[in-house]
Amino acid sequence: MRDELAGFTIGVTADRRRDELAALLERRGARVVLAPALRIVPLSDDTDLRDATRACLDRPPDVLMANTGIGMRGWLEAAEGWGLAEPLKNVLSRAYVVARGPKARGAIRAAGLHDQWSPASESCEEVVEHLCRRGVAGQVIAMQLHGDRQPECTEALEAAGATVIEVPVYRWAPPTDPAPLHRLIDLVAGRLVDAVTFTSAAAAEALLRAAGDRTEAVLAALRGDVLVSCVGAVTAEPLVRRGVPVSAPSRARLGALVRTIVDELPRRTVTVKAAGHLLTLRGHAAVIDGELRPLAPAPMAVLRALATRPGRVLSRTELLRTLPRGADEHAVEMAVARLRVGLRAPRVVQTVVKRGYRLRVE
Repeated sequence: MRDELAGFTIGVTADRRRDELAALLERRGARVVLAPALRIVPLSDDTDLRDATRACLDRPPDVLMANTGIGMRGWLEAAEGWGLAEPLKNVLSRAYVVARGPKARGAIRAAGLHDQWSPASESCEEVVEHLCRRGVAGQVIAMQLHGDRQPECTEALEAAGATVIEVPVYRWAPPTDPAPLHRLIDLVAGRLVDAVTFTSAAAAEALLRAAGDRTEAVLAALRGDVLVSCVGAVTAEPLVRRGVPVSAPSRARLGALVRTIVDELPRRTVTVKAAGHLLTLRGHAAVIDGELRPLAPAPMAVLRALATRPGRVLSRTELLRTLPRGADEHAVEMAVARLRVGLRAPRVVQTVVKRGYRLRVE
């Protein structure tokens, strides 16, 4: 497989299936930063789930909203443990079954049930609109929750005359170790990652919540230099609402998400000719005459500043602003020296005596 993403650093905020997503990105050459924003945990006390299951048996639902594959499987497995799996499947087999996405549909069919409809957008809002158009007055709807409650969906269905049984199977919780998430937030704010991936809206909300007083700095980076790639439109919603441009595949799949990144990231690179060399800037590396040259953050920051204004002399003071806080003008000289060594092309960066440095473009 080609190294289309070599030289790029990508943050992965997923918990479940994070290793699969990381492997897909790494096979294409990316450097991956794993930083789960949330984790899915089973309900420590299954009383609510058992009560919801009993409610479905007492008042067989007219409609089943199957929101996630993991949720439906977990519900049926729990029912199996209580000896209620067959009675539950029996009542659900008579319901009008809506599968919000392909994973939910797969879990429904694996259980021997039949789904009648799925929304094109895979959004709960579209499901609610469909059911309300179909008519739900006087009906019982079993809503398998995915993580947190969605009161707006429940309230809309109840306002249309339905009785909603919420079925909680798992919940979101903060990551066991929050340090990787806070490190990713630092990297995003410092524009030291090229892209961040999200596979759930809850993870996007959690990252912004964890950013605290750095939220505006993170949003500024996500609105400009850092590509935000979401698995689908539902996942992207909290970011779109905050003015963050988002790339998302038409089908909510990890493979499609990776292909979207492969298409998008290389288009955001800067390419210049300098001192007879063709130079392309990637996240933590430069490609010079087709050869990848990984660079440390300080030399990369200097190169990026020079390449965005090729041929123009930038003073040490101007370049100093691109380096980490606390650096001095000596640090600029060190970064330039390391840049020349790292590129293995010392003539690319020219010293202009008493003025500063420039990219040699003649």
